[in-house]
Amino acid sequence: MTPAIFALLIFLAPLAYSPGPGNMIFAAMGARFGVAATWPASFGYHLATWGVTLAIGLGFGAATQAAPGVAQAVRIIGAGYVMWLALGLWRAGAVEDGVLRAARPMGFGGGMVLLIFNPKAYVIIALMFSQFANAPGLGVVGVATVFTLNNMLAFALWAAIGTRLARIWSRPDQAALLNRGLAAMLGAVAVWMVRA
Repeated sequence: MTPAIFALLIFLAPLAYSPGPGNMIFAAMGARFGVAATWPASFGYHLATWGVTLAIGLGFGAATQAAPGVAQAVRIIGAGYVMWLALGLWRAGAVEDGVLRAARPMGFGGGMVLLIFNPKAYVIIALMFSQFANAPGLGVVGVATVFTLNNMLAFALWAAIGTRLARIWSRPDQAALLNRGLAAMLGAVAVWMVRA
């Protein structure tokens, strides 16, 4: 591992692993459907992550700063999407075989939409490039790849945490309480997204 990659991973650790919109959604999906069911959405999210990170690294960020209305629209649409996911979780069903089973997990396309309308991701990406745009031996593609893979690991960890919580809280009344607690957290994230 090069010093630049090590420094980038240290920089990203608190940002990637803290509770944000993506992490909370993947924890909730892990609780409802199990870790394996989160992979299609994770692949969609992270393919979009890599593409958006490349675009920002190559100058898209400067273009959106010239049109602040675009950033505001992304924030509002993203918050609405997260709130919609929170409402679905609020109404989720009971646990079967230690995993919450209700509705269907978010798929590949849903994961892509989640990233595209996640303003925290844009802020982190812009902040990352402000520090690592000229990191020796990385370049825009290297930074985008390290960022994406690290973020994918964070989502897998949060999905596993959600699955573990669902197993601990396996009785129907506990499952309903867990669903509503996770939904309330997602709702709070949606409110934060609008106000950020």
